[in-house]
Amino acid sequence: MLTRNWPRRLLCLTLSLPLGSALACGPDFPMRLLDNRGQTLSELPEGNFNFEISRLGRSIAGLKNIAPVTGNQDYSYSEETDQPSPRDLAEQVGLSVEQQALVKQLRSVADAHQVEIDGKALPPELVLYLAGAAAFNAADYALAAEYFHKVLALPADQRPLRSTWAAYSLGRALFAMSSQVDAAPGLLAQSRLAFEQTRQLSIDSFSDPLELGVSSLGEEARVVRTAGDWNRAIELYATQNLQGSPVGYSSLKQLMAELAAMPEVSLAQLLQGKPVQQLVTASLISRLGWSFGEQPQNELKLIKLLQSSTRGTLENADRLAAVNYQQGDYASANAFLEHAGDGGLAWWLRAKLALRDGDKVAAAAAYAKAAQAFPQDESWGERRTPDFDYEALQPKCRVEGESAILALQRGEYLQAFDQLYRSQDIYWFDAATVAERVLTVDELKHYVDTTLPVPLPFSEQDLKSYIAKMDAEGGENFNAPALTVAAKLRNLLGRRLLREGRYDEAPAYFDNPQLYSLAKWYGELRRDAESKWWPTKRAFAYFHAADLSRHYGMELLGFEMSPDFATFDGNYSLQSAELKVGPLVAQEEFNRQQASAAQPDLRYHYRYVANELASRAADNLPHTSQAFAAVLCAATGWNADQEQKQVFYRRYINEGPYVGWAGYFGNQCPYPDFQAANKRYVTELVAPLRSTLRPYKKALEYGGVAVVVAAALFFINRRRRKAQ
Repeated sequence: MLTRNWPRRLLCLTLSLPLGSALACGPDFPMRLLDNRGQTLSELPEGNFNFEISRLGRSIAGLKNIAPVTGNQDYSYSEETDQPSPRDLAEQVGLSVEQQALVKQLRSVADAHQVEIDGKALPPELVLYLAGAAAFNAADYALAAEYFHKVLALPADQRPLRSTWAAYSLGRALFAMSSQVDAAPGLLAQSRLAFEQTRQLSIDSFSDPLELGVSSLGEEARVVRTAGDWNRAIELYATQNLQGSPVGYSSLKQLMAELAAMPEVSLAQLLQGKPVQQLVTASLISRLGWSFGEQPQNELKLIKLLQSSTRGTLENADRLAAVNYQQGDYASANAFLEHAGDGGLAWWLRAKLALRDGDKVAAAAAYAKAAQAFPQDESWGERRTPDFDYEALQPKCRVEGESAILALQRGEYLQAFDQLYRSQDIYWFDAATVAERVLTVDELKHYVDTTLPVPLPFSEQDLKSYIAKMDAEGGENFNAPALTVAAKLRNLLGRRLLREGRYDEAPAYFDNPQLYSLAKWYGELRRDAESKWWPTKRAFAYFHAADLSRHYGMELLGFEMSPDFATFDGNYSLQSAELKVGPLVAQEEFNRQQASAAQPDLRYHYRYVANELASRAADNLPHTSQAFAAVLCAATGWNADQEQKQVFYRRYINEGPYVGWAGYFGNQCPYPDFQAANKRYVTELVAPLRSTLRPYKKALEYGGVAVVVAAALFFINRRRRKAQ
């Protein structure tokens, strides 16, 4: 059981409670679905280019993905740095110290034949490959190809280290030869075969520390693009991207830039190919060339030609419907949806089109199917809204969030909250708004009690351990662990219960023993303030409750969202559109939000609560007491509102006693002496009676002596009678 020595405990907690620090620049704020409900339901967010192109590629069985640390490495060697290149490091793998030194030496030899002579001490695959590399660097691509062929002609067990290297370099040498004036026919086809061989060798577990198997996809794509095969180039780059190489992504962006710049005749011909159609569609859905403002002319050209080339197309219909919807061509979008199947995007679009037709029942059903169809882990990455808020777009969560808007309008408030809450951090602002403004406190409490795990109750030892940990980690610099969304919701409920006077229930919902203790004391003080019969005891309770409200109000009483924004520790606030009854806001929801508004509905509303409690504390104190002046002094000092400062100061001037520290009123305030105020109450009650009886002082003194003597004689006579 926690002790009742609350003033001392408050001092300890005051010294250790972490305070939010104001930041110099505002953070990025997440999008709120409920802020503009009509826009949320009508817009189709732009897609993510990386996600869209991942749908175009096909991963290759057995081929390892690019490791993240090597994804952007440069395999070339620079003389301007003392650091060895990844290629130089890879060349040392599997070699003895002597071999490593000789390989490094041969890398500086420019003549391929000299490399072959000087490298006789090395295994054949190494010396032949190094000779080919020297010839390649000298731009003698035919000789280089000859050496690389020799490496690949060795028995498999004699070329474990350089097989993939030789095939990859052979492909590059053949491609370089194809651009020469007197190039033999068929070199591009041979180059493609070499890159295909590179991938197979990597799959067959020949040494590939430079991940040339994946790199060969991009090299082959360049070959087929040169040959005019855009479709195959797109497929290869998309597969390279799927295997984890950033080169595939950047190459597809470059291809899109080239397509957009083409004359309409050439582009229209290329758009007959499915991969080209899919790439252009992916770009348009993702708004790759623009975000907001006026749409570029090239984008409009792409849309026109795409629509012409895809008439009668059934594949990729959901994406084509999305492009048309984003452009406001709802008839075409609806036509494509007839062939779009049961994917999540198709049902999402059907829901939006149903809303445009005013059919909310059909829209709700389509939203339910969309939420079921989208995979839980599908992510379209982060996007920016026109207001520059960010959204971590997970289609399943976004669809459920939009469905929650319709559930609110139908009065299904718990369903709406649950759909928003399941997004966790993504739409937490919306979930918090519904939790503290739309649900009743009993509805919210039931949801928390039946859905969230129940933490163990805190003990006195938990509190001591928590404070000790904070002290050990720097007191006010202590960084508490980031709260889970479940903990945020429990804290929100605890604060709401305190605001609504349910003091016994509230403490258990706070996430750490410190807040639990403060909430418990706050509740006891509020109860004492209303129940104690002696005025100074009520004043004590009101004053300390006011002090807690002022200095820990954000943690104990603050609204998660408007007007206090506890979600930002009060450092920032967000503007919201005024809530009005309309097509998407029912009268009942409006009434609920009005009834649950802060009192007063001002930022840092708990400071005004503190002012009211301090005023009540002063009401219960003798106006001639030091405690009366000290309470008003403290309230003046903790107010940032100049008008409120003046209210407390004027009350002191008009009603309070002179005190020696009055010159520092509001700045240096002693602790209220409630015990002295008790005595002052007795003095003030007796003083009028003493004033009335003062003219009869002598008579009362003589009368008092007579009464005492008479009483003494009475008891003496009584004892004598008993003795007889």
